[in-house]
Amino acid sequence: MTTIGAVLSAPAGRDRARRGGARLCGPTLVVALATAGLVWTGISTLVRSGGLGRALAGGWAELLAPVVLALVVVLALCERRWPAEPRGILARGHLHDAIFFALHVVAVIPLMTLLGVAFAQLLGGHAGWIEIRWTAAWPRWLVLTLALVLMDAANWLAHWADHRVAALWRLHAVHHSQEELSVLTSFRAHPLSHLAGFFLATIPVVALTGDRGMAPALITAYVCLGTLPHANVPWSLGPLGKVVVSPAYHRLHHSFEGSDGLNLGVVLTVWDVLAGRARFPERGAAPCRTGLAGRPLRTERDGGDRWQPALLVAQLAEPFGPR
Repeated sequence: MTTIGAVLSAPAGRDRARRGGARLCGPTLVVALATAGLVWTGISTLVRSGGLGRALAGGWAELLAPVVLALVVVLALCERRWPAEPRGILARGHLHDAIFFALHVVAVIPLMTLLGVAFAQLLGGHAGWIEIRWTAAWPRWLVLTLALVLMDAANWLAHWADHRVAALWRLHAVHHSQEELSVLTSFRAHPLSHLAGFFLATIPVVALTGDRGMAPALITAYVCLGTLPHANVPWSLGPLGKVVVSPAYHRLHHSFEGSDGLNLGVVLTVWDVLAGRARFPERGAAPCRTGLAGRPLRTERDGGDRWQPALLVAQLAEPFGPR
C-alpha cells in the first residue's frame, strides 16, 4: 500500500512531472478502465430490460431530489448569515464549486446511477447469497436505519482508502483542493473517485433492501446528510456533533496543515472514534484554513485575479499525469 505522502507532495514535484514527458499514471488508467467497464455493464443491463431512460431519470430524482436542492439553498443562505470564514458570494472557490456542481448534475449523476446498476447486477448475479431475506419482516424504518449506518461504514472505509492508496488519492485530492469551503464543495469531486465508495456502499443496500424499493429514499437521505458537513458555517452541533459529522468537525479534515487521515467520517463520527481518528473541534477555536499544503494540484487561486475556465479540465486531467 502506498501512502499519499509519496504522490505529488510539492509544486516542484508537479513541475518535474510535467517536464518528465507524456507518460501516464498506470493505476489511474486502471481505475478509469474499470469504471468504463462497469458503466458498459450498467448500460447493457438497462438496455436489455428497456429501462435505461427510466433508470437515469430515477438517478436524478434520487441524487438531485427537491429536498437536496432545498438543503443546498438553505445552507448557502446560512453561510451568508453565519459564515465560519467570511467570503464574497462570487469568490473564485465558490465559482469553481458551482462548475463542479453543474458537472455533477450533467455527468456524475448518470455515472453514479450506472455504477449502482452495474454493482447491483454483479452482486445479484454472482453473490445473491448476500441478500438477507429475513429482514423483510422488519419495520421499514429499522431496515433503512441499519442500511444507512452500514452504508456509512462502507463509505468510511472507502474514504480511508482514498487517503492511503496513491492511485485513489490522486483522484480524491481534487476534492481537497478547495481553499474556500462551501456547501457546494460536497460536489467538487473527480468523477472517477466514486468507484470504491459506490461498490462498498451497494453491498449493504442489496443485502438489506433487495428489490423492495427502499433504495431511493435511502440514497436521498444519505446525500442530504453527506452534504451538510461541507457548509461554511461554524456549527459543531453540540452533543449531537459527537455522533453526527458537523461542519466544524469535517472542516478539520480539510485542514491546510493536513488532517493526516483524521475525521474521515461522512455522516457518523463513530467510525473515527473506533479507529482512533476522531478529532473534535475545540469550543471557541478559530476556523482552520483549508486546502492542500504545498498546492500539489493547480487551484483556482493559481490563475491570478480571475477564475480560469480551463482549470476544471486541468484538475480532471491531473490524476492521469506522470508521477
